[in-house]
Amino acid sequence: MLAKQSYRMFVVLKFLSVCVWLLTLSGTTFGHENGPGVKVVVKEEGDAVLPCLISTKENIIRGIFDWKKDGQKEVFLYDAGIHYNNGRKGQDEQFKGRVSYFQDQLMNGNASIKIQNVKVTDSGNYSCIFPRLQPSQTFNSELVVERLLKDRSGEIPGASKSCITILDATKDRSLLQCEVRGASPEPKVEWKHSAGNILPAEEPQVSESGGRYDVTLDITVTKTGRYRCEVTQREISHQTFAETVVFISEKLCEDQTTRVDVGWLGGFILGAVVFAAVLVGLKATKRITLSCNRATEPTATSTDPTNDIPLLQVQVNGDHQHQNGSSNAPTETPLV
Repeated sequence: MLAKQSYRMFVVLKFLSVCVWLLTLSGTTFGHENGPGVKVVVKEEGDAVLPCLISTKENIIRGIFDWKKDGQKEVFLYDAGIHYNNGRKGQDEQFKGRVSYFQDQLMNGNASIKIQNVKVTDSGNYSCIFPRLQPSQTFNSELVVERLLKDRSGEIPGASKSCITILDATKDRSLLQCEVRGASPEPKVEWKHSAGNILPAEEPQVSESGGRYDVTLDITVTKTGRYRCEVTQREISHQTFAETVVFISEKLCEDQTTRVDVGWLGGFILGAVVFAAVLVGLKATKRITLSCNRATEPTATSTDPTNDIPLLQVQVNGDHQHQNGSSNAPTETPLV
């Protein structure tokens, strides 16, 4: 009984080993020949590398390999150095000028290609075929191109543009309105500063007719700058914007404390100027006499008490220094 079970196990293992050998000989694995194979995901307008490496890694410089999309479109054909980029005819218009191969890797059995500036329409299933190998080998890849948010107005129906109108403008503020018409699906409308920060605005006014949306969004700004109204429709990967520049009078936006400081300073300077002018005027009319010697304080006396406006005499005497080094300050008698 034990011998019979061992024999059955031997037969099963033998069968599995034969299956593995056949798969190895064909140069394919599950998911290459019959399935989608390698999945490559790239962003729109980027570059995509689709891998294709034969199992034996033999030199294919003198060989041939053919890339097709969805089993029909000719993507790239290489035949012993002759290909679509150096004169061979037959490449599909969709891929002209955008597909290249890795020449220095052919000696290692690498037939991978690079598709430049990929588009959403490039998404699909690709096959790399080696028709002259015995047996022939085929490698499959799936390319997924993800859409970017960009301006698609004129490319996709319902992708709308925005328009900015200045409804009201004074010296210290401006009322701006952003308007979007005929958008589908419903767009998201936002006001942003030039730095990209989202600004608080009023509630958007939305109306719909036949699946098309009209949206208006108002905002009041009080600072000089560049303002942007941005429209986004993620369902169709559409985003666009309009910009305007607003100028606000900086004098009316001064800080109140600064204005007070400037006022005090201006008043002080004006008072000093007026005081100096009065002194000069009195001196010019001889209503006041200034006399100053070193090291003592000036004194002022009236020289004409009979006038309505007395004449003043200001006199300062310096110390009198004797030969012995001592000094005294003689007392001046005011003139009366």
